[in-house]
Amino acid sequence: MRKRLPEYEAKRDFAITPEPAPGSAKVSEEQPRFVVHKHDASRLHYDVRLEMDGALVSWSVPKGPSYDPAQKRLAIQTEDHPLEYGNFEGRIPDGEYGAGDSLIWDRGTYEVLPPGTPSEQLKKGHLRVRFHG
Repeated sequence: MRKRLPEYEAKRDFAITPEPAPGSAKVSEEQPRFVVHKHDASRLHYDVRLEMDGALVSWSVPKGPSYDPAQKRLAIQTEDHPLEYGNFEGRIPDGEYGAGDSLIWDRGTYEVLPPGTPSEQLKKGHLRVRFHG
């Protein structure tokens, strides 16, 4: 099932930005995918995106990911992105929402801990995942 993304679409003019419009990308049939973008916009940050319910549920991480699992980092949930965004790299033009360079920093699959549905855990307010990047 693909998710409608009105907030994502409202913030972008696809005639100007190279960012992908929602299309026909397929939902993963095995483990869900993740992607981390290094986004040099008005401030350098990282965007963590988890495939969930037909979209990439996204968070902005101002200080970037940590290699230490005990270290906690602030993650601010942003609008969901289309699955196609999992392959996006490029420069978002000046004057457009999120203007700046966006590069794929890591990608792969993830699993939730303990096993379950990621969207159910997110609704409860706590999502714990293990990345396979």
